[in-house]
Amino acid sequence: MQHQRTAGTEQPGWRWGPFTFRLPFYHTGISWPEFWQGIFVAGATGLGLVPLLVGYFGLSFEEAVACIFIQSMLISSAPILFGEPFAPGWITPALPLAIAFILAVDSGGNPVYGTPEAKFQMMTAVSLNFAAILLFMGATGLGHRFIRWLPDALKSGIILGAAIAALMRVLMDEKKELLLKQPITTTVAVSICLILTFSLPVQQLKLRWRWLAKFAGLGLLPGFLIAAIVGPLVGEISYKEAIDSIGTNFDDIILIPPFAELYQKVSPFAIGWPSAEMFLDGLPLAIMGYVILFGDLITGAEVLQMAQPDRQDEKIVIDVNRSHFSLAIRNALMALFSPFFPTQGCLWTGVHVIIVQRWREGRQAMDSLYTGISSYYVFGVPLLYMILPLLYGLRPLMGIALSLTLVLTGFACAYVAMGISKTPIERGVALLTAVALVVFPNPWVGMSVGIAATLLLVGLPKRDPDPA
Repeated sequence: MQHQRTAGTEQPGWRWGPFTFRLPFYHTGISWPEFWQGIFVAGATGLGLVPLLVGYFGLSFEEAVACIFIQSMLISSAPILFGEPFAPGWITPALPLAIAFILAVDSGGNPVYGTPEAKFQMMTAVSLNFAAILLFMGATGLGHRFIRWLPDALKSGIILGAAIAALMRVLMDEKKELLLKQPITTTVAVSICLILTFSLPVQQLKLRWRWLAKFAGLGLLPGFLIAAIVGPLVGEISYKEAIDSIGTNFDDIILIPPFAELYQKVSPFAIGWPSAEMFLDGLPLAIMGYVILFGDLITGAEVLQMAQPDRQDEKIVIDVNRSHFSLAIRNALMALFSPFFPTQGCLWTGVHVIIVQRWREGRQAMDSLYTGISSYYVFGVPLLYMILPLLYGLRPLMGIALSLTLVLTGFACAYVAMGISKTPIERGVALLTAVALVVFPNPWVGMSVGIAATLLLVGLPKRDPDPA
């Protein structure tokens, strides 16, 4: 039986330290529209990392799914275990920067991190660095001041670097595993998602056609659906493996993720801890991730504050320090058991907006914000990753999923970065910083170029005193 709240108060839960645990089906109910969207949209989007984990990190398909399974459970813990009022997700703009960094080659064309073990050790180092930054900023409350102090040109350069890195990974991937492997299907899927998400004419049509707004609100799912239909028609996708996998035995239907095998390949307890040099080399990437993350925190809070007047029956408590602490814990755990920076962020903007929009329609639409978020994240259990026929059916689409994620990230980062810089000089510095971050394998070099260019060409920012 669901625990009821008193009107105008916070949704009940069990307090532990600064956090609140809300037990599904007791403290929160179920919202079916979010539940079914979450199974397919959240699950299929997470599977976009499988090609990377298999192709570059040496995991088997099943081990890659197990890795994403752990990451998904950690993401889901944000609203359920820690009581965060945001729909969590990756720090998506940092993803292409992390991929470019971990797959970098030296001047001789040799990989900087040549073995799967070295790659996972580097991911562990960056993730632990990131957790330490979060813990420090949360404990001291310096996060807001740090972001205010950071020059616009440098912020813009970091985000523009993510845009360039994302598009290069799709269009210029040296292994040709993204666009060139499924060119027609990928192009159609990416075009559909770009149009539905960013097209100004379509934005006007959404106001007139409610069905179009709902369809576009499904995020990457429309692109997946259309790719699933177009791919077989043009001969770029086959579902033979999925059809052949269908059987009556339990082992043919349910995947028991191979967590033990994954542990032996990725955990620092099994493969060894990163060196001090790795921690130092990965620090700039962690700092860049924090800059992007703080923008997500501000965005998530703003969306909730705009909606709160429509839901006087439920009080939403936003605590930035609590968010820092919960993110630090999640990233530290991820670093130890499924290291892949930056998969533990605070906000999936599109999903957050969709859930909050339904929540603000009233209690009859969604009893509690936490009911909607918990339902979308399938109450912490990523069911899709355990159903083998569905996994095999989605397997041919996983490269397209990664392409969709990267292209939409690149496009969004590009226009955000251009909006941050206010003058032509700042835009020039941003471009110089972005290219340096992408070209040089060591992020210290790119950051140094950006800092030097900012100081010499723009100067230090003149900020108004912090009201806090």
